[in-house]
Amino acid sequence: MPLDYRRFNGPEDSIPYKRFTKDFVKSYDELFKELLDDKGVRKDGRALSEARSMCMFFARADMVSQAKGSAYVELRKTKVVCSVFDPREIPHQNEFSELGQIFCEVKFAPFSCPRRRRPHAPDAEEKALSVALRKALEPSVCRHMFPNYQVDVFIYILENDGACLSAAINAAGLALADAAVPMYDIITSCTVAVIGDKMFVDPTEAEEYLATTNPDTPINHGLLTLSTLSELKQISDFIQIGSMDVLSVTNAMEVLEKECERLVPLVQKVLVGNVLKCFDQRKRLEEEANEREKALNSKMEEWKKLLNAG
Repeated sequence: MPLDYRRFNGPEDSIPYKRFTKDFVKSYDELFKELLDDKGVRKDGRALSEARSMCMFFARADMVSQAKGSAYVELRKTKVVCSVFDPREIPHQNEFSELGQIFCEVKFAPFSCPRRRRPHAPDAEEKALSVALRKALEPSVCRHMFPNYQVDVFIYILENDGACLSAAINAAGLALADAAVPMYDIITSCTVAVIGDKMFVDPTEAEEYLATTNPDTPINHGLLTLSTLSELKQISDFIQIGSMDVLSVTNAMEVLEKECERLVPLVQKVLVGNVLKCFDQRKRLEEEANEREKALNSKMEEWKKLLNAG
């Protein structure tokens, strides 16, 4: 490829500086010991069974003004923005579809991941997360109410510190409700990292990295992500990455179901607050419109008097 000599051309390949630090050459056991202190508490002060949704959860609806519905979800250092747009006819569709479709696209910000810089072109992980998000949202949306149409859901991950898929699902469910898309129930999701006999609820990026790293000894390791419709008592989607025995999976699913139920009141609080905010805004706009109408009527009366007097 020819070079542009009018500009400074950087190197084609680059090596991150972290490869030359002491942390990069640490063994699996050393990294595992750094996850917990002597009292069994994680780096951020949480217990193994404590999720960030209980103490570090922040969510807001109506975040993007150009979108029909939007949401912002923050789990300490995991920050996700979701935008939902109006239904549109399915492009390049020759046959009539009785069920509407959901188009999902997940994109990482270039600076979102701590281990490497994300490319601008979508990679395999982003495509896999998009498919997982679509599978989780489809059972919760009343797709029969908009046949031959599709709803676009865009996720932008500003910062990834673990459990980005469950944060994206929670943000998408909140954005769909904000966009008034017909749904059967509010969808909530949570992730668990399994490392040996320990279970990390709502893991951080370091815990996820260690859980997905295959150690030399065949022990339980991997990630479990569960999406539920709590009011209907149904599981929307379940994803397992890694190798685990049946007992670990069943125990993790019980923990995930409880965490998903705990998220429902938080999401409902955000939705109710957004509705009250919309009512207050409409009331304020009506008052301002009435004031302008009164001022205009008074001006009209003055002009009529001037015309009659002249």
